[in-house]
Amino acid sequence: MFIKTKGFNSSRHRGGQRFGTSNFRSGGFSHPRTRYDHQNFNDITKFVNKASGSSMEENYVPTNSFSDFDINQPLKDNIKNRGYIKPTPIQDQAIQHILDGRDLIGLAATGTGKTAAFLIPLIDKLYKIRDERAIIIAPTRELALQIQDEFRGLTQNMKLYSTSVIGGANMNRQISEIRRRPHVIIATPGRLKDLIQRHVLYLEDYSTFILDEVDLMVDIGFIQDIKYFISLLPEQRQSLFFSATIGRKVEEILYAFVKDPITISVKKQDTSENVDQDIVRVSDRSKKVDHLHDLLIQDGFDKVLIFGRTKFGIEKLNNELISRGFKTGSIHGNKSQGQRQRVLDSFKRNQIQVLLATDLASRGLDIDNVTHVINYDLPQTYDDYIHRIGRTGRADKKGVALTFVE
Repeated sequence: MFIKTKGFNSSRHRGGQRFGTSNFRSGGFSHPRTRYDHQNFNDITKFVNKASGSSMEENYVPTNSFSDFDINQPLKDNIKNRGYIKPTPIQDQAIQHILDGRDLIGLAATGTGKTAAFLIPLIDKLYKIRDERAIIIAPTRELALQIQDEFRGLTQNMKLYSTSVIGGANMNRQISEIRRRPHVIIATPGRLKDLIQRHVLYLEDYSTFILDEVDLMVDIGFIQDIKYFISLLPEQRQSLFFSATIGRKVEEILYAFVKDPITISVKKQDTSENVDQDIVRVSDRSKKVDHLHDLLIQDGFDKVLIFGRTKFGIEKLNNELISRGFKTGSIHGNKSQGQRQRVLDSFKRNQIQVLLATDLASRGLDIDNVTHVINYDLPQTYDDYIHRIGRTGRADKKGVALTFVE
């Protein structure tokens, strides 16, 4: 792949010299210097791959249809209204086991339909047994809110209620909602622990527990909190465990959490076959933002997600792009939950062209029609790279992932 860049619009470009074509194509570059040599990121071929246009979901022939599952009719109607035509692999393989009450380990990356894989059988259970209660634990606020949105979409006219228990939001309001006994609580670990220690919430009152994106929870330092939660769980429960990978630390949680589980893995490939992956070669670091500018003014860069390494760096880049006339927004750990949600909503509604983020947004976010993911800074690990570029090329649409190398 070779993309030519347009000339600068001088009214938008403030500072920096104009450059000609953006020098990136498949192969033919010297190895960039990088601090991530333990991940072999000096091998730039990791970032170069032509989309094949086919995906596992596209080629997969499910054993079941949604109408085959023994679930209530209002839920079937909501599934249809959500536009779900046939089960994805993890939905096809997991839903019946969860309906049967089995503990389950699901090895699946984001974008495989796993949220609906656990919500559909959970909603059926809650609809049929009204005094049942469930807790879903997710690593980030954004993922928790996304799960809640999906829950609400699947429970239209079913009189089932959920609340999110996340950091950065009003705790008093959350306490009030918990006391109303919602059917499902969707929580991030830090806020959940606070409410347990305040004796507002008691885990023994819940019969279904779902841990989502467990490997990320471990990566960002929640392993002790998760172990603490497990120590408080009732003996009789159904436990569902979802993770993209299972390393040694994740195993410590896994074996304490599930009992006689069914294991389902739908990991067939590292990166989506719908994503064109390539590199942007930067020979002069001082011109790096100019290269980015020149890309963003090209046709087709309609909805772009840019990843950086640090909160400070992302905010600085966001301000620079705004000064050049781009419609952008940023999300990172220094933003309040309200600020982050407003920016995400603006991006989803196409009110801004560019969303800049730290790896906070690399997992779980399901945003329609992201045309490009740009790794402005290299990720910490190759797994992080996989999750970043998974924000594009979703739902069998084509996407482009570009990685800056210096």
